Amino acid sequence: MTDRPEPNPTLKSVLELGPLLAFFGGYLLLRDHTVSLGGREYEGFVIVTALFVPLIAVTNWLLYRLTGAVSRMQILTLVLVVVLGGLTVFLNDERFFKMKSTFAFSAFGAILGIGLLRGQSWLEYILDSAIPISHVGWMALTRRLMVFFFLVAAANEVIWRNFSTDVFVAWDTFGQMGAMALFFISQAGLIRRHWQEDGTA
Repeated sequence: MTDRPEPNPTLKSVLELGPLLAFFGGYLLLRDHTVSLGGREYEGFVIVTALFVPLIAVTNWLLYRLTGAVSRMQILTLVLVVVLGGLTVFLNDERFFKMKSTFAFSAFGAILGIGLLRGQSWLEYILDSAIPISHVGWMALTRRLMVFFFLVAAANEVIWRNFSTDVFVAWDTFGQMGAMALFFISQAGLIRRHWQEDGTA
């Protein structure tokens, strides 16, 4: 059996980031609109959520077809999007979808925490081939990432409860990705200290 060919990186990026950008663009277009269905008025945020749920489901399926695998984190995120997005539309209450990141990042942090309590870095298991650092380095990075995930979950709660939907959408689309990028950039020193030269790095 032949190996699956390497997926086109541009197409892979489009499938991963496209739904988020589509959600942001759709919200900007529809935030001041309402739609009446079955005697109920649905505001722009709820309308865009209803469109986003099937879109992200389709792109995850396409990613699986393209790469042959979907990460557990992507599966958990998809489940939360479908469940909380469905509740948002069904109950016509945007608060459910706004809590998505709270549940997702709390779950990611808890999963890493369970591994640490067992003396394991599940992050190392997932990303071992991507970053050749020692086990001690993986444990330190996992602890820091666990704390980061819980902080992002807390920040999401503060933002959606205290700021406008415009602010929340910007945070949900760009803020979280930016925070994640800054986190890993800030870990360059730790990664450098625990880097292992194995001839293939």
